[in-house]
Amino acid sequence: MKTSLVIMVSGVDRPGFVERIAQLVAAHQGNWDESRMVRLAGRFAGVVSVVVPAEQVTALRQALAGLSAQGIAAHVEPASDEDVRPLEHYVPMRLELTGLDREGIVREVSAVLARHDVNVDEISTRSREAPMGGGMLFEAKARLRCPPHLEEATLRAALEALSVELAVDIALADETT
Repeated sequence: MKTSLVIMVSGVDRPGFVERIAQLVAAHQGNWDESRMVRLAGRFAGVVSVVVPAEQVTALRQALAGLSAQGIAAHVEPASDEDVRPLEHYVPMRLELTGLDREGIVREVSAVLARHDVNVDEISTRSREAPMGGGMLFEAKARLRCPPHLEEATLRAALEALSVELAVDIALADETT
């Protein structure tokens, strides 16, 4: 019998980080299904979905815990189909935001999305120098899933009102077209 696990890892970024995780998964007859990993602020962090034989779960957990001696923290959780929110009927959308950086942008945007039951599949953000010394710009890109009952115009209006309040540009696009 196979067991699905979600492994969250983080540590100081250095060559071989991913390989260490992959070696342990393979050594325990696991299959690396899906992952998202990124270097950020000198750290490397990621989430990995793996499938391993049930009899290997304890040994894999122990092996991953042993990575702490190499400066890699690993947290393992079981994955269950019951945990997966059914999103197959949700409408995929893309959101892009650009504006002068200030505290609270992500909080405000995510609050609007949550009020409309929008699921965030993926989000990436960054701050960078604005051209011509105009301060710091904040940029965000997100892949969303909107519930089928939500009218795109309703979400668009809520985001447009927020964009005025925050003085940022927000673009929303349907990813099905």
